[in-house]
Order: sequence, then C-alpha cells, then structure tokens
Amino acid sequence: MYAISLGDDGAELRPLEPWQAEEFLAHLDRGREFIGQYIPFGSKATDVPSARETLQRYADMRAADTGSLHGLWLEGKLVGGVLFLNFDAEHGNCEVGCWLEPAGTGRGLVTRAMRILIDWAVEERGIHRVEWIAASANVPSVNGARRLGMTRDAVLRESYPHRGVRLDMEVWSVLAPEWRAARAREQR
Repeated sequence: MYAISLGDDGAELRPLEPWQAEEFLAHLDRGREFIGQYIPFGSKATDVPSARETLQRYADMRAADTGSLHGLWLEGKLVGGVLFLNFDAEHGNCEVGCWLEPAGTGRGLVTRAMRILIDWAVEERGIHRVEWIAASANVPSVNGARRLGMTRDAVLRESYPHRGVRLDMEVWSVLAPEWRAARAREQR
C-alpha cells in the first residue's frame, strides 16, 4: 500500500483499513471529545469490533468507488484522517472531510493531505466539483476550506442536529478549473 510523505515533520498519509481497528480505536479514544464537538465521526466505534465495522464500511465504499478513508500519521502515530464521504465519479462530484485528535492540530496536516486527495480526484478521476461541509462554529474546519481556496456556497441555517443543538452548516466548494488554476499559481 501507499505511504505518502506530507513533509519533513514525519507526517504521512496512508490507507486506514479494517485490520488497523485497534490503532483506530486508540486514536478515537484519545480524541473522542475533541473530534465529537461538531461531527459524530467515530462515535459508534467504542470497542475493537465496532471500530473494525466502521473501517470496513469505508473499505466497502472504496471497493464500490463511492468513498474512502485515509489516515494521517505523525511520527508513526495515527492522529487523524481525511476522507471522501461521497464520491460520484459518474457525475463528477465528491465531498471531502477530515478529523483530528488534539495532537494533530495546528500543523497543517489536513491541508497538506487534502491537497493530495483533491489533486487525485480532479486529475485522475475527473471530478469537477469538490465539496467541504462544516459547522459554522467549527472555525478550524472552515479555515481549512479557505486555505484550500474553496468558495463558500451557502450557509444552511440550523440544518444539522448534533448533541441536542441545531448547527448552522456551511457548504464550501472548489471546481476543477479553479483548483487547477490555483495549483498552477502555487508552482510558479
């Protein structure tokens, strides 16, 4: 399998697969409260079998070409991940997402990894529109979309019930021509 270096800080992007359920569960347990502030990601993974089920669901999505999960490791320790929540190559649309435990924050890991995912989606798979949906209150996530050059398309007011509160959700996107133009400017 692959291991893509994300820079000189020992960060890597790698597959996150069912056989890694114990490591995935330990990571979730370290960051469960932090991760769960705005998203329920991993909330059903409370023991090794349920962690394996979560990872298997994404492995099945990868096999069906409808989504995928990728881990972020920092100096050999799983600290988060990036994913395609929805992947529709036929219509040229996908939705990306991310999560981190506190040890992975503030290092640019998501931005670096997401560039790899979006490059692949646009250049290899012909995706035209990449979406990022985040709670308005999740400032680090919203800032991540901005750093990737995405445009805020909409705010869906009180659209997402989470932990007894209805959150405003922001829809951000980047289109393939915009992505390519931005990447070309970066390489000058």
